[in-house]
Amino acid sequence: MKSNKKTLVLGIETSCDETSAAVVENGAILRSNVISSQMEVHRRFGGVVPEVASRRHVERITEIIQQALNDAHVKQEDLSAIAVTQGPGLVGALLIGVAAAKAMAFAANLPLVGVHHIAGHIYAAHLMQPLQFPLVALVVSGGHTELVYMSDHNRFERLGRTRDDAAGEAYDKVARLLDLSYPGGPEIDRLSKEGKPIIDLPRAWLEPDSLDFSFSGLKSAVINLLHNAKQRGEVIHRADVAASFQESVVEVLTEKAVRAVRKQGVKHLVLAGGVSANSRLRQELLHRCQKENIHLTIPSMELCTDNAAMIAAAGTFRYLDGQTDGLDLNAKPDLSLI
Repeated sequence: MKSNKKTLVLGIETSCDETSAAVVENGAILRSNVISSQMEVHRRFGGVVPEVASRRHVERITEIIQQALNDAHVKQEDLSAIAVTQGPGLVGALLIGVAAAKAMAFAANLPLVGVHHIAGHIYAAHLMQPLQFPLVALVVSGGHTELVYMSDHNRFERLGRTRDDAAGEAYDKVARLLDLSYPGGPEIDRLSKEGKPIIDLPRAWLEPDSLDFSFSGLKSAVINLLHNAKQRGEVIHRADVAASFQESVVEVLTEKAVRAVRKQGVKHLVLAGGVSANSRLRQELLHRCQKENIHLTIPSMELCTDNAAMIAAAGTFRYLDGQTDGLDLNAKPDLSLI
């Protein structure tokens, strides 16, 4: 790795519906993290509208970057590199961030670093405390549910992934079935506290040794439960459905994460991604990890959802490894981590 006493990296994140820019020092010290959410804009549509998200990014990106620099009390010439989410994500949204990062890198003659969105989520934990290698990361978001093994910085090995719906996607779909507002994850988490997990819903364990996930069957079970109840004129309390659904998801995520840690023989587990903000998942993982003597790192609530600080942190270690990109860098909505 390159040696640099003080490395300042500007991160840019526009993969979905947050426009964010941040400055991180030495991959670990958060100097600024500005996030402009579009949640209220998309809520009326019940989900993210890609074209609307792209236009909002165009409107906000310049001022968000400038605010991040101002909040960090640094100038463009103080930066060591510019990191940007290259993918995966919505292609139109990604292109806005990539274009802004390339323009800045060209104008200031700075190295450009493309970052994988999932790597960013994992490195959000590094902003809390240094990653302890080797480790296993459980990444749970709206579009991804994965178990990733890391032997060192920038070294990723996928242990398991969802075969159909991601956990966050299942949350949003079940929330719509329960007539809850967007985004569905926080709404189900809130509602579940008013109910009890008394409804028997399936857990997809798959093959005995599999670390993959599947949530489509659980989603279908909820659909059938609500449909059959309506046909019979029965009343099912939404809070009990939410609590039962959440318990099923959390049990599978927790158990498979612990299995992965045991299988790899590591002692450090990282929880990452938007769903890591879920209170029940955080509670259950903490309980299991204390019981199993596993060191657990969970990012703060601000760092769980999409943000540029995690991109700057991940980008720092790519930059220090000499993994920079040219001005031909392009957005890749289906970019693979491995």
